[in-house]
Amino acid sequence: MNLESQKVTVQKNAEYIFNELSQVKNFEKLMPDNIAKFEVLDENAFIFGLKGMPEIKLKMKEKNANSQVILGAASDKLPFTLTANINEVSSESTEIQLLFDGDFNAMMAMMIKGPISKFIETLSENMIKL
Repeated sequence: MNLESQKVTVQKNAEYIFNELSQVKNFEKLMPDNIAKFEVLDENAFIFGLKGMPEIKLKMKEKNANSQVILGAASDKLPFTLTANINEVSSESTEIQLLFDGDFNAMMAMMIKGPISKFIETLSENMIKL
């Protein structure tokens, strides 16, 4: 299952956005209002829970300087990655797009597609909070 957020333009340079997204604690700023739990486990992992949804543990998988940050599920039960593609438009403007890539059976994909789509849209819309 592959989902893409809208591209969002933030009035910061790519290096700043990359550095902010490279610190897992900053993902708390991006979370939706209905967050029930957010806890940093270490410098590369955090766990979060939204009301009515199971808690999810994410860990840093890969960082490509000023262009990409990839988080992945720490559990093999729901294997997925969340990629932030960072594209510097100018020295003071950066475009960010989130990509969700998960390996789910058809039933699971059908159940979670709506909530996950809404979740990544909220994350991208909140990029201006960084």
